[in-house]
Amino acid sequence: MSDQKPRYLSLDVFRGATVCLMITVNNPGEWGIQYGPLQHARWHGLTLTDMVFPAFLFAVGNAMAFAMGKYEQQGNTIFWGKILKRSFLIFLIGYLLQWFPFYDFGSSSVIPISAVRIPGVLQRIALCYLLASVLIHYCTRKQVIGTSLFILLGYWCILYFFGMAPDPFSITSYVGNAIDISIFGAERIYNGEGVPFDPEGLLSTLPAVVNVVLGYFTGMYIRKQNNSYETIAKLMLAGGAMILVALFWDLFFPINKKIWTSSYTIITSGICMSILAMLIYLIEMKQIKHWTYFFEVFGKNPLFIYIVSWVLATFYYTIRVGDGSLNGAIIEGLKSYMTPANASLLFAILFTLLNWFIGYVMDKKKIYIKV
Repeated sequence: MSDQKPRYLSLDVFRGATVCLMITVNNPGEWGIQYGPLQHARWHGLTLTDMVFPAFLFAVGNAMAFAMGKYEQQGNTIFWGKILKRSFLIFLIGYLLQWFPFYDFGSSSVIPISAVRIPGVLQRIALCYLLASVLIHYCTRKQVIGTSLFILLGYWCILYFFGMAPDPFSITSYVGNAIDISIFGAERIYNGEGVPFDPEGLLSTLPAVVNVVLGYFTGMYIRKQNNSYETIAKLMLAGGAMILVALFWDLFFPINKKIWTSSYTIITSGICMSILAMLIYLIEMKQIKHWTYFFEVFGKNPLFIYIVSWVLATFYYTIRVGDGSLNGAIIEGLKSYMTPANASLLFAILFTLLNWFIGYVMDKKKIYIKV
């Protein structure tokens, strides 16, 4: 099938909705007072917020379904040049964002680069994109499936047999901690959980690669099939089956976003597949599109809008207002009119709308930034 086939609007809406939700949950007015669905599960479990990251990886796989064919036609040199360049830039952007604003206004000194956390969200996206691209480019479909199963089962075995008793899936027993500390150092990974532990560490990146692979296979299936009830039914059945498998696996390997367990990979991919099937039904088949533009704006400049949201949020915490920050002044003002949870939610919504407006202006000016 020709690579000139137009992209599905439903895929763009899925990606845009993911970016929209990502900005909303990442920018509450005040941490710890959000409504439950807008917080990560404390450890095991799954919330709406826990769906954001794997949904974005799934969307990355969807996009790859439209690009990998071009790379295959252009040869290995072009493939490696494009894949390595894009992965490096995404990783570098993520690293620099964690260093930003590069200056500590409290101590009036430059933030040393040696103090910057190395793993992160964009860094994981870059690594997952790189590994999934290489796997898909060089392996047959059966080999990709076999490798993905090996990763999911192998990760389970590694955590079970090399983690510390009595609970190898606890934060202090997680075997990935030792790997990250030995490679990056305890001071350059996340320490917000009370111990050196990075939710975007190296070992837990492996099962996250499978989210991209499953997104790719879903995108390829959608490309090859016409819009039909059969296509939607098969996606829903596959998604439902994956959810059931994950819920059963949860009895032995708990669903956990922070260590990205294999059951977490399966259940989030199954949910994404089911949501995408519903979007195809509404948008592609029923042509109900009057509501889609809001999410299309996020989907047309996803990386740039994410970067802008990070920079703006940093400024909100950096700009001083009285004895606190601009962020604190706004949330305290909102809390004088409503409950803390509602104030936090309204702040997040307004902040998301601000970023949407930036994306809207860019779309109207036909400015689309990609790496």
